[in-house]
Amino acid sequence: MAKGALLVGQSGGPTPVINATLVGVVREAARQGDVGRVLGLRHGIEGALAEELVDLGGQDAPTLARVAATPAAALGSCRHKLLEEEYGRILEVLRAHDVRYLLLIGGNDSMDTSLRVAGLAKREGYEMAVVGVPKTIDNDLPETDHCPGYGSAARFLALSTIGAGLDLKAMSTFDDVSILEAMGRHTGWLAAASILGRRAPNGAPHIVCVPERPFDEASFLERVLEVHRDHGHVFCVVAEGLCDARGEFVGAGSHEARTDAFGHRLVTLTAGVAHHLAGRIADALGLQARYSRPGTLQRSWMEASRTDREEAAMVGAAAVRAAVGGRSETMIALERLSEAPYRCGVGEVPLSRVANQERPLPDAWIAEDGMMVTDAFADYAMPLIGDPLPDYAGLLESPVAKMATGRQLPREGG
Repeated sequence: MAKGALLVGQSGGPTPVINATLVGVVREAARQGDVGRVLGLRHGIEGALAEELVDLGGQDAPTLARVAATPAAALGSCRHKLLEEEYGRILEVLRAHDVRYLLLIGGNDSMDTSLRVAGLAKREGYEMAVVGVPKTIDNDLPETDHCPGYGSAARFLALSTIGAGLDLKAMSTFDDVSILEAMGRHTGWLAAASILGRRAPNGAPHIVCVPERPFDEASFLERVLEVHRDHGHVFCVVAEGLCDARGEFVGAGSHEARTDAFGHRLVTLTAGVAHHLAGRIADALGLQARYSRPGTLQRSWMEASRTDREEAAMVGAAAVRAAVGGRSETMIALERLSEAPYRCGVGEVPLSRVANQERPLPDAWIAEDGMMVTDAFADYAMPLIGDPLPDYAGLLESPVAKMATGRQLPREGG
């Protein structure tokens, strides 16, 4: 492999640890004698089209340390699908800056872009190694045990469910149902993570619905009523991409179907599944229902999982070593080496087995009725969220015998 510049870009939705990966790349590149300048793409592949590059080699150690702990994409991101006529421009810019190592940090679509650019360089006889670096809070990339970014977002969902679940329990004389909407266009990995903080079988969440199973509204309402009879309140977690048996987004209503540049249906344009279900619960069951849509908080929350941040830096460094070693059209993958204690290493998989592919939540990890996930999922995901979750406690109840008699006040709204 010819010596030259290393170019790195960030694409797609950011994660709490995407910059840890970026810093892992920069630090490892500085240790490699075959790497000349270390450059960054402004706003992903769009930066290559516009020839907007930044020099990353002059960043001092304190700055890099702070950037590694900062959420969002420090270089800027994009969701641009390259047109066939744009690939020539990409190669023109890469040649002009003598880029011999190209690293794209991203998800399914970024791996496709990486594969196509690598193919173009090979056809044109331009010597360059292209390596995909995984990231996504959705955890839906195949051929890797998990994705950097997921552990931190999973931690956010677990903590959010603990807090909002306790809030609902405290307000159960007024609020009956709370619905938390998790990201996840086609997969339920994030929604499933809500169970990681559950301390008792009757604790939140009581219902978890994921896109891997068709959603049946009648069965859902029946379960809500059943849980409410048993516990007096119901905490539900639903994935934003929940679909019915026809494949239509739940709660999409009459909104015009639209897609992004990669052909993915957009769910954020709709009122949302949680909003829809809260209304149906009120109308069909007469129960007071609230909903929460944390949205991009799930990927921008600053308190990242320590494990996630360390692994994010690890894949960045591994990507540099793979590229300098002459390996191309490959993606860095995380490999689970042991469960107890949890240990993870890195490997490589061909980009052709990852590009435009999605890994669903395994069917065996979803309860038979489709409204909860299993302990096997918790065993898989718990090590990824890093430090133990806070151990909250309730008061030891010592009821006082009733002494007064008379008419009780009716419940508000009843």
